[in-house]
Amino acid sequence: MRQAIADGHEVVNLDKLTYAASLSNVASVSGNARYAFEQVDICDRAALDLVFARHRPDCVMHLAAESHVDRSIDGPGAFIETNVTGTYTLLEAARAFWEGCGRPGGFRFHHISTDEVYGTLGAKGLFTEDTPYAPNSPYSASKAASDHLVRAWGETYGLPFVLTNCSNNYGPYHFPEKLIPVVILNGLAGKDIPVYGQGVNVRDWLNVEDHARALLLVVCKGAVGETYNIGGNAEATNIDLVRALCAILDEEHPGGVPHADLITFVADRPGHDLRYAIDASKIERDLGWEPSVTLDQGLRQTVRWYLDNRDWWQAIQARGHVQSRLGLGG
Repeated sequence: MRQAIADGHEVVNLDKLTYAASLSNVASVSGNARYAFEQVDICDRAALDLVFARHRPDCVMHLAAESHVDRSIDGPGAFIETNVTGTYTLLEAARAFWEGCGRPGGFRFHHISTDEVYGTLGAKGLFTEDTPYAPNSPYSASKAASDHLVRAWGETYGLPFVLTNCSNNYGPYHFPEKLIPVVILNGLAGKDIPVYGQGVNVRDWLNVEDHARALLLVVCKGAVGETYNIGGNAEATNIDLVRALCAILDEEHPGGVPHADLITFVADRPGHDLRYAIDASKIERDLGWEPSVTLDQGLRQTVRWYLDNRDWWQAIQARGHVQSRLGLGG
């Protein structure tokens, strides 16, 4: 939304303010006349109807989701509630508003999803927009269900939608339970840096600011009913990524043992997908988007951001951020 405000758009931010939320994330735009905040649960239809009536949006960008795979293994119910029931409720509220306005052709429902709905790849190949769905975790299954709901509302009711599936995001304001911030913050604290299995799982890493540019491009210029895969063209095994971050920490925060000495291999996640990789040629061809930040550039920028914004992550840790291992499936 910071990018949307910078681009001149008016933004209404809906957020339930769950454990992963922080209003400090939007402090830079909170006083802007083109920004409004509504604390709303997307499962609350009455509250959604009021927001639509009050603000009368011309598009909806649906990013609200439970998204941590480990948490989905330990507690799948929250993922079904938010990602499936919440998407259904938001679709119905959007449809009622759109139909009440006379079904304007310029309205868009933009559903933001993940490459994890496609399952896992072997050593070769890329996910395309036509890859069959084969989710392997409660998280990815809930996101796959939400994707199908959006397409069904487009086909059945004519709701104008666009859909995007992205690879792993990273960058500023990344909640401290995800891999890259875990590595950075544990490294800064001199704590063990956990790596699942032998760290051979491969992910395609997408800088969050590149992703924001892509999302705004799709909602403004994407073709109705189309899906666009968004990737960073930056594959890395988890162990190579962790070692790269440790090397950057050695440069940016020297002292003590080399950060790579903190790497500790731990029991793997149940059903851990081997490899994700995005073919983003469609969005490049149709809309002219491509990633602008290399993985090395992005990791260095991210490490520097965490070093420069200690107040942000220390405040999150102070409110009881989970430090113990999740996702053991027990």
